[in-house]
Amino acid sequence: MFEEGLIDGVVVKPLKRFEDHRGWLVELYREDELPPANRPMMGYVSQTLPGVIRGPHEHRDQSDCLTFVGPGDFKLYLWDTRSASVTLHHKQTLIVGDSNRQMVIVPSGVVHAYKNISDVPGLVFNFANRLYAGEGHRQEVDEIRHEDSESCKFGLD
Repeated sequence: MFEEGLIDGVVVKPLKRFEDHRGWLVELYREDELPPANRPMMGYVSQTLPGVIRGPHEHRDQSDCLTFVGPGDFKLYLWDTRSASVTLHHKQTLIVGDSNRQMVIVPSGVVHAYKNISDVPGLVFNFANRLYAGEGHRQEVDEIRHEDSESCKFGLD
């Protein structure tokens, strides 16, 4: 059902690591480099254990600005299910993390998942353009969780 290819609206930006005698620094995002519709309203970090998959899920309105800097590597899966998209039914996969530091903007309506493919726990930083569950956590969560469906059509390899 899905063919491998780039997905319209997905932004992938390499992240540069600056090192000196004190350690290292990576800029996760810069406002001046993000499209206005994707500028963050909140940020969080999650830890994913080796072999664990988060997703697939999608958002109706929210875009995610995911940053992968390590430790460890992830396989990131993206599926375009947006009916009006020029890349409808495209699937895009990337290896991201310690070996390939990237910032990836996932637009609303693009189904996404990632799997920790390393033997160490990995960190993912997300800077979403909407507040999770709205202001004061008083609204419905903008998330369609396909991983909870027995008939999930988004295959992970």
